[in-house]
Amino acid sequence: MTQPPPSSPLPLASDGYPAAGGVARRSADSAESVRANRLWWDAAAPAYLAEHGSDLGDADFLWCPEGLREADGHLLRDVAGRRVLEIGCGSAPCSRWLRSAGADVVALDLSAGMLARAAELNRSTGIAVPLLQADAGALPLADGSMDLACSAFGGLPFVADVEGALREVARVLRPGGRFVASVNHPMRWPFPDSPDPDDLRIVSSYFDRTPYVETDDSGRTVYVEHHRTVGDWVRAVVGAGLVLEDLLEPEWTPGRTENWGQWSPERGALVPGTLILVARKPG
Repeated sequence: MTQPPPSSPLPLASDGYPAAGGVARRSADSAESVRANRLWWDAAAPAYLAEHGSDLGDADFLWCPEGLREADGHLLRDVAGRRVLEIGCGSAPCSRWLRSAGADVVALDLSAGMLARAAELNRSTGIAVPLLQADAGALPLADGSMDLACSAFGGLPFVADVEGALREVARVLRPGGRFVASVNHPMRWPFPDSPDPDDLRIVSSYFDRTPYVETDDSGRTVYVEHHRTVGDWVRAVVGAGLVLEDLLEPEWTPGRTENWGQWSPERGALVPGTLILVARKPG
């Protein structure tokens, strides 16, 4: 079940995104991260989907800003007849694509604002997927109930206890089940958040795991993003009891012109922007 989003979760800036009164690098635990990011995505959903919705599509599976789509990459392999969990579904275009490919899908997200848009698109496309509002760190699903799990930039960079979230993924997967997730490439962390290749200069330490935190004018935390190194991701996957089968760093799709935050064709030709984890549950 999804709950209706609050009418005005946060004050908005002129671009439609939540206004940041302050920015800091400091610790932020699971409870603070969940609370802040639920508020932020509820408020940001209209602006985010207005900016990126045409690229994401209504029933399409885009893994990353570099332009890799599941229809081309086949990272999940054959999904027909499989029970699939999407974590951090947003407006759920990936889940609708999976449903069209014959999968039995559950689309999960923390944000009621995003799920409200997902429900609208379910109706307008005629491709209905079940929507579930929940935290990735506490999946309300039975042990071994899923054949596949996936997350396309959906939630993991915002989770404080990613090891716990991956243990939850391992718990709900059946033995032999597959998990594929795309996340911010750790190489992005030390550089300015700019698509300009001239801004490829080190401004912070790759090894500094201190979260990035935004607050509003009253000092309330409204956004939290967590950084892990490549090694951290590997240890988190293996520590959750999963077998890491591959690490992908997608190259920029030829002819693709879209800028997406720090991602751009010019910058994408020089450094990776996305890391894709491919794993399975033993058995």
